[in-house]
Amino acid sequence: MTRALSLAIVLVAFLSGCSRSAPANVAATVNGRPITFPELDKQYQSQFAASDRSSDDQVTIQKLEVLRTLVDNEIMLQRAEKMGLMAVDADVDAKFNELKAPYTQEEFQKQLNARKMTQEDLKAQLRRDLSVQKLFNKEITSQINITDRDIADFYGGNKASFDLAEPQIHMAQILVTPAPDPNVHNLKNDKAQNDDQARKKIENLYARIKQGEDFAMLAQNYSEDANSSQAGGDLGFIPESALEKANAELRRTVMALQSGETTNVIRTAEGYRILKVITKEPAGQRDLTDPKVQQTIRETLINRKDQLLKAAYYEVARNEAKVVNYFANQITAGHDTKK
Repeated sequence: MTRALSLAIVLVAFLSGCSRSAPANVAATVNGRPITFPELDKQYQSQFAASDRSSDDQVTIQKLEVLRTLVDNEIMLQRAEKMGLMAVDADVDAKFNELKAPYTQEEFQKQLNARKMTQEDLKAQLRRDLSVQKLFNKEITSQINITDRDIADFYGGNKASFDLAEPQIHMAQILVTPAPDPNVHNLKNDKAQNDDQARKKIENLYARIKQGEDFAMLAQNYSEDANSSQAGGDLGFIPESALEKANAELRRTVMALQSGETTNVIRTAEGYRILKVITKEPAGQRDLTDPKVQQTIRETLINRKDQLLKAAYYEVARNEAKVVNYFANQITAGHDTKK
């Protein structure tokens, strides 16, 4: 065999390998299952507002972040599939009808349009979300056990926090900022890059809250508050006077809410917020025998443990999955050719 023929065979094999390693229109694969560029573009459009101020590099960074989320979602979905935990049609239809119930057909369609989704898109997302929720319930939540001793120990170490010198409000928040903070580590690694993106993101989250999605889970996944996102947005108990000092209008808004209700989107100096009132408590010392105290402590401890285990579960799942990010490979290859 001549040297030229040998070289030709090597080149053919190499090019064939490249075509196999970079399938047409595929942004990434998870255990061989593709995530296509149309899927990536659609998800990107639903999360980020189009802006002439976004440079090509900014758009590429954002798409890489969105793709990372899609990869994580696919990893979890495949785990749910493997364990026989996929949501069935009855589950999806029940959740869909629950979300649709508070709205007229026109209002519901507007909600979908705001998220650039069809009804079929929403049902597909619900199937994925419900399946992953089943996975987390089985693998994580059902394994968490908070004992009476755990509650008593927490109360003993934090007794002063249950002695309210004035009426206080137990609150949670979702914060979205116009500038990404490197100290923020929400579960989806999702951060707005400018004001347009921040506004679109918070409006999207508000629509999902109104459609019945869990506030704490959305905060864990998307909030950009470094101090509260990992705790489901929990801000703890805030004195009424602190609200007054911060913003009198904000205090009036919060005081008008009942337990479990949320504000509309609020623009503040830091960015965009949605606040939730968990409970309102009068002044005075709360004893450990108070059922509300026990429930608050139990929920706090469960939430902390839940976040710890989920963060670790994501890392283990990523390590065990075979992920090929063709989009990232294309970017680095393009960069190398320009050197």
